Amino acid sequence: MAKKVLIVDDSALVRKQLSEIISTLDFDIDTAKNGQEAVDKALSMQYDVITMDINMPVMDGIEAVKIIMKEQPTAIVMISSLTTGDASITMDALDLGAIDYIAKPGTMNVGKNENREDILQKVKSLSRIPKRRLLNRRVKLVQREKPSRESKKIPEQTTDSRDIEKVVLIGASTGGPGLIKQICASLPANYKYPICVVQHMPEQFTKAFATRIDHASRLNVYESSHNMEILPGNIYIARGGVHMNFAKKTSGKIVIKEELKKGDSFFQPSVNEMMLSAFEVFKPSDIIGVLLTGIGDDGAEGMVQLKKAGAYTLGESENSATVYGMPREAYDRGGVSEQLDFMQILKKIATFK
Repeated sequence: MAKKVLIVDDSALVRKQLSEIISTLDFDIDTAKNGQEAVDKALSMQYDVITMDINMPVMDGIEAVKIIMKEQPTAIVMISSLTTGDASITMDALDLGAIDYIAKPGTMNVGKNENREDILQKVKSLSRIPKRRLLNRRVKLVQREKPSRESKKIPEQTTDSRDIEKVVLIGASTGGPGLIKQICASLPANYKYPICVVQHMPEQFTKAFATRIDHASRLNVYESSHNMEILPGNIYIARGGVHMNFAKKTSGKIVIKEELKKGDSFFQPSVNEMMLSAFEVFKPSDIIGVLLTGIGDDGAEGMVQLKKAGAYTLGESENSATVYGMPREAYDRGGVSEQLDFMQILKKIATFK
């Protein structure tokens, strides 16, 4: 039976463009021109994937996502323009249960071909997500809506990067933003290790993402920048459009070194780049590598090399991963010390000694 996709956009041109691209997958395609029409269709028929525009008349995409994820959990991918304003709204949609986002056709600077491949890859991957996993997302989202304990931010740690005992390196892609937020929100105020995160996102999105996580976390969260010192008990989100590498100054202090050249990596920032660069400044035994949900194999080679050198590596299990691509590659190549469900990984990170 063919997969079913619902394309939701108030622009007839965008609906046509997306239909032409997705039709190459031999999926059955339906369309809706606003959020209300999308809700009506989604509640009366089960779609495998919904592509959802943000700004629409009658009902916008955010409200539609909220209703659909509550009533009929579905793999939703947001259609977003690459602007700072849309980045913040897209984060709202991800908080409500949307799994990923793609750029509107024609809005990516790198050209139509890569935009097209991104759309096809994500729609195809999201169409394979089991229904039970979408239901699990609904349960977790409902739980997360409960108000969290108010907690004042602790002041900047008085120690410096020469006092780092261990460093936690986390990589994620499709389905990852909510997990990263959950990890950071769960950490105690006295958490003593720095955490460096590569979440595949364009440059316009990582600032909004870091700000959102900062509001949810007891620790200080920053979008990375060149020469930023890595301090114990702080969280660093890799800036979109550059690789997050590391360097040690003559003083012994460890800083972030941004690499503008993309190199062989498809993604920038790349999980592999971050993990392999960590060898230059940290002892392998002091590194904890974590690879979560995502399409493709970014991070697999980094995990293999980390584990081979003596680092401790955690890969998300197929049982909990929204998209079991990146962690599967790491596991199959022998790069995972322990493969665990996400909640077990969260507890491991929070309680490392």
